[in-house]
Amino acid sequence: MKPSREISDDGRFVRQPNRFTERLGPPEPGRYRLYASYACPWAQRVLIVRKLLGLEELLEVAITDPIRDEKGWRVPGGDPEYLSELYHATDPGYTGRYTVPCIWDIKEKRIVTNDFPQITLDLEMSWGTSPNLYPERLRPDIDIMNDRLYHGLNNAVYEAGFSRSQQAYEEAVARVFTTLDFLEVRLAESEFLFDTLTDSDIRLYTTLARFDTVYYSHFKCSVRRLVDYPALWAYARRLYAIPAFRETTDFDQIKRHYYMTQTNINPSRIVPVGPELDWSL
Repeated sequence: MKPSREISDDGRFVRQPNRFTERLGPPEPGRYRLYASYACPWAQRVLIVRKLLGLEELLEVAITDPIRDEKGWRVPGGDPEYLSELYHATDPGYTGRYTVPCIWDIKEKRIVTNDFPQITLDLEMSWGTSPNLYPERLRPDIDIMNDRLYHGLNNAVYEAGFSRSQQAYEEAVARVFTTLDFLEVRLAESEFLFDTLTDSDIRLYTTLARFDTVYYSHFKCSVRRLVDYPALWAYARRLYAIPAFRETTDFDQIKRHYYMTQTNINPSRIVPVGPELDWSL
């Protein structure tokens, strides 16, 4: 990753906007391919939803190598070999980062979307309905929760990790732990964030799955660990016990991606041993 493009004058990380934001149409077997990485929390969201909704035959998937080089994400055995080629085939003038997840239209030979917040919602609303991860009765509340999760946790850990000023870092870390404290209280007496498994749980899980392994040390979110939150830790393990969550969680790829790719934070590229965590219930 080259975060220097996304650092403001006062040292804050400002994530680039998503370039391709077309909404997904109805499913069509053999037409669409998802490009994703097990290392990326935004991409894992889509992989989880794909499995939960049983969309494997409707949405092909290509998994990238967890370690990027100067050409970006590599697709082992893929054609093309690098995700960047798809971005430039769709927009020859594209100059941003080549991000996952993105969905490629095989028929029209173009990227339809790399709009990670919207992809899961489109799949949940028009591609699969069981389980109902975005029930109409809860949509306003889910949207509010998703916004709170993004600004207070999902993206805030990156704002902390990529900060180039002490003030920016401390402000981001404060939001992270304010949000975790709020979630600990909410989940103390609840199995899920709402009365059923929803899109919000998926968005929260992918950050929790990386917290103690990566964000605590690598991104300096080190006030408390996930395991120091009894309700949140139990909640994360309940979700991990669901096959769609467990089978898309690869701690080895997560660690190798962050520690070996983000050399601006970890120039030695040494991947730490541990932490030893028991994710079983």
